[in-house]
Parts: sequence; structure tokens; C-alpha cells
Amino acid sequence: MSHKITLSTRDNHQFEFSCDDKQNVQDAAEAASLYPPFGCKSGICGACLGTCKTGDYQLDSYSDEVLSAEAVKSGDILLCRAIPESDLQITLPYDAECIQQTLTAPRDAEIISIDKIAERTLKVVLQLQDDPEVGLAFDFEPGQFVELEIPNLDLMRAYSLSNTTNWEGRLEFLIRLQPDGKFSEFLQQTAIGQHILVHAPSGAFVINKQSANPRCFIAGGTGLSPFLSILSRMAEWAEDHPTHLFLGVNNEAEILCQQELTTLQQSLPQLTVEICVWKPEDNWKGFIGTPVDAFKAHLEKNGSASDVYLCGPPILVEASTQAALEAGVNKEHIYSERFVSS
Repeated sequence: MSHKITLSTRDNHQFEFSCDDKQNVQDAAEAASLYPPFGCKSGICGACLGTCKTGDYQLDSYSDEVLSAEAVKSGDILLCRAIPESDLQITLPYDAECIQQTLTAPRDAEIISIDKIAERTLKVVLQLQDDPEVGLAFDFEPGQFVELEIPNLDLMRAYSLSNTTNWEGRLEFLIRLQPDGKFSEFLQQTAIGQHILVHAPSGAFVINKQSANPRCFIAGGTGLSPFLSILSRMAEWAEDHPTHLFLGVNNEAEILCQQELTTLQQSLPQLTVEICVWKPEDNWKGFIGTPVDAFKAHLEKNGSASDVYLCGPPILVEASTQAALEAGVNKEHIYSERFVSS
């Protein structure tokens, strides 16, 4: 027996397909050549979040850090974990352009630089190789991620891009070194000139272009990466949205990309940046505490009429989400991307 699934995007496009018994919605969509954003496909990252408006379903195992009991009660689901028991109508928190309808082959790229820019943080720059069909170009929406693959090591990890689309085929990433992480170990041992594969861009952590609300960006460490991409695009297009960035780090040694942020502020007069250090030295003169603390203070002073974008560890995303909801921010105006450490 099969069930009819209808996906409705933020910009009012609809996609319909069938889902067989015991098949999850994500797999059924891909069988119909529709590729909604996903990350881990194991119920941990939350990239395939949607809200079921009508119909019955079962939710297979998932992390309660991604879906709280309250969220489940309100109809929030993960496409990769939702198994329908009837026809379903599901709304998605992103535009139709985030749903791919073809899968493109991975591109060959060369590592041209690896630089340590902060404690346990690398900036990695790749140069795409010329493609006979598209040349060097690589189109993506600021805020999206790509999977990087090392075929001979059977190793693949997803990282957000920190720069914007360009004709030169240059891709930039901020990557935090994880203890005992296989990709971290690879980066520390590899040499400039190493070739890796870059898969097609994915993810729905992109700006809601229909909203005129001020924007609050809350980043934990290398969670800054997608925001650098988004802010760079805003600068390129001379956008005038009031935008407030809260960057959280544990100590001063972890502060990253200060020069890039200063340059962006020069291009975006409506941008404010608050660097929040949790455990600073005695001579630190900036904000002391977490970005959640700074975000709460901002909401108390400026009110809740904002679009809130969160990127970082699950604990940061959860705390920031709760702070936003308690301040009266509409749930539909909160967008998040959480790290899955590996």
C-alpha cells in the first residue's frame, strides 16, 4: 500500500509523490527524483525538518536534541524518520529552490591552502578543476553546505561554505579540528595539492528573502561559516537589513575572522557584531558570557520582531531557540543548523 505525500515549500510550491509502507518520506522523495535538503539521514542533524499538517505517521528513532516532545506534539517531523500511515501534507521551512530535482556528479577539487586561523580551527581553500559543461563555476545559495569526499579513505563530511558563488571555482571553509576526528586527522596530515571530491550543494539554512524583518545571527565558533557567506552576499547586493551577529567562543584564542567581520561592517552599515567570550582572561574588554546571553539582552532591548538564524552545537541551538520563543519570536521565524561532530 502506498500513501500520497504533498510537500509545500515556504514560497508556496508543492511537490507530490507516493510513499510505500515502511518507507520514510525522504527515501520516497528521492525515489521520485526529488531531493529535499538532508544531512545525516539518521535523525541527528535536523536538516530534513518539516511540519506535518494532516495525516498519520510514525517517527522512527531520532535525537530528542533535534525534536523535543513539544515539537513532536505540534507536528514537527524529520523526513528521514517519518513513516506515513496515511496521506500526508507537510510544510517545509524553505523555498522550492532548495529541493534539487537532479543529482549532479561530484566535482574534482584541489586543496590550495590550509591555514590555522584560531585555536583548533582551520581555513581550508579548494580550487575546483575545470568542468567540460560548466567550467569553473559552482552555484550555491549562501548558507548551504557541501559534502567533501576522500574516496581512497572512504571518508566524507559535510561543511558549510564561507564564501559566495564565484566564477573562479574557489571554495572556502572554516573547519574545527575534532579530537580523534578522521577528517581532522586527514587535514593535519595532507599536503597542498591533494585532490578531493566536492558533492553538490545542499541544505536549507538560507535567508528568507520574503521577510523584511531585522536579522539576528547566532554562531558558535565555526558556526560563523555560513554567516560569512550570507553577509558577503548581503554586501555584494548592498542590502540594508538591520543585522546583528553574535559570535560565541570559549576563550580569546578561539576568536576567528575578526578582519573579515570588520570589512563586512564597513560594507554593511546596518551590521553590528558582538563577540562573546565565555571564559576570558582578565584583560578582555568585550562581552563576557555566551552568545545566548547577549542575544537575550538584545531581545529585551529591541523586541522580538526579528528573523533568528542559529548555527553551532546542539546546546547553543537549543538554548537560543528557547530564548527566542520565550521572548515572543514566532517559531516560523527561527531557522537553525546544528553541528554533527565527527
